[in-house]
Amino acid sequence: MPRFYVTTPIYYVNDAPHIGHAYTTVIADAVARWHRLAGDDVFFLTGTDEHGLKVQRAADANGISPKEQADRTSERFKEAWRQLRVSNEDFIRTTEPRHHRAVQQLLQAVYDNGHITKGTYEGLYCVACEAYYAEADLVDGNCPIHGRPVELLEEENYFFALSRFEQPLLDWFAAHPDAIQPDAKRNEALGLIRQGLDDVSITRTSLSWGVPVPWDESHVFYVWYDALINYATAAGYADDPERFEQWWPAVNHLIGKDILRFHCVYWPALLLAAGLEPPRHVWVHGFLLVGGEKMSKTRLNQIAPADLVADFGVDGFRYHMLRDNAFGPDGDFSYEGMVARYNADLANNLGNLLSRVATVVDRKCGGVGAAPQPDSPLAGVAAEAYAAAEAAWGRVQPAEALEATWRLVREANAHLEANEPWKAEPGPAVDAVLGDALEVLRIVAVLASAAIPDACEELWRRIGLPGSPLDQRLPAAAAWGGYPGGVPVEKGAPLFPRITTA
Repeated sequence: MPRFYVTTPIYYVNDAPHIGHAYTTVIADAVARWHRLAGDDVFFLTGTDEHGLKVQRAADANGISPKEQADRTSERFKEAWRQLRVSNEDFIRTTEPRHHRAVQQLLQAVYDNGHITKGTYEGLYCVACEAYYAEADLVDGNCPIHGRPVELLEEENYFFALSRFEQPLLDWFAAHPDAIQPDAKRNEALGLIRQGLDDVSITRTSLSWGVPVPWDESHVFYVWYDALINYATAAGYADDPERFEQWWPAVNHLIGKDILRFHCVYWPALLLAAGLEPPRHVWVHGFLLVGGEKMSKTRLNQIAPADLVADFGVDGFRYHMLRDNAFGPDGDFSYEGMVARYNADLANNLGNLLSRVATVVDRKCGGVGAAPQPDSPLAGVAAEAYAAAEAAWGRVQPAEALEATWRLVREANAHLEANEPWKAEPGPAVDAVLGDALEVLRIVAVLASAAIPDACEELWRRIGLPGSPLDQRLPAAAAWGGYPGGVPVEKGAPLFPRITTA
């Protein structure tokens, strides 16, 4: 059975979950769900990043300890993902003992291999990024990501000899041309390597809130070199070598473009330095912008997922996150755009298809659904929709996958309009049209279940099918002819009630 290991970034506990976090996490969840449908052995990891100066300062500002800050906010992330039906197998916290063991073991291996040395570092530091910047990287003297002033820090550190890995990284990129995707992000990472790599500081003495350095306990590891290792921790690096052997390096990281340097340059180099394989894939997406700006506490433009779930439901929220922005470039969030997409695709197309089919089955067929026709004109459309969706999910392009699935929904609605079974007398012709539409609903319930699982389970139930679309397996479940006929079809409230705005 193929293995598919997918990760989100781990999220800082200095802040509450917002839709930028949800964007990455819902995409990772949908991709994981699709691979489960395909019969893969899936391991889906998310979690929280709990060390570093940013967390320590947030805790100080709130008058609590860093551990209390981490405990409170980590639980908020867990609750947000439960609400959004995120199906992760594991949730890692970097304060866990298993993670401390993995960080110390992996970085000890890098140290033992001669790639870590001691020195003094002075640099311009952005606390929000937990990252140093060169003067040339700044915008009007401020951090290019957060627009905040940077701080000049100087302290004794241990350094990772990143400069030694320019050529090994270039060799790895050449041998694995699709490891970083989309291609524009791969080229960006290659550009960072080709302009030259400097050795990087990986420890701190100015704070104690971190993983102690095993060879010098007056230092703690710099938060990024602690955080990146979470992916190896959860795969069993320190505690279960046999499991680690099974799952590594078959890992697929989903990240935002602001952490590309760490995941596409520093992380593969660190793994090579420890004698490990770099990740199989890093999928990099742009920012989800609000009013043209990246979400941040200082701009007060963060939006909590729960606020939108109250209006759109869990599946309406998930569908928007997956459908309205191609994976890769920046996307722009607007409430009005979310309403328009919800009404067009969910209420008017899928919801309306189910409603009109159930109504006509009730009126013309005694509430019992008919089987589809083997030679239906919709059979070829369904096959094309599955093929396109499968290819798009494999490239982590959920917007394309859902567009392909909704082409099938639109074609089924058009088929009903052309044949008008509500005007015809009950009989074989009506049964044929309705059977074909029910088969489309069955297939769509499977194909869309990665995106809108609750709605697809309800759709599945209403058309009289046992079990759940989540338990089906592709490609068999997408093959035309699976709807059995002879089962009760239930009329009900709208699957997606239309949303009106004043």
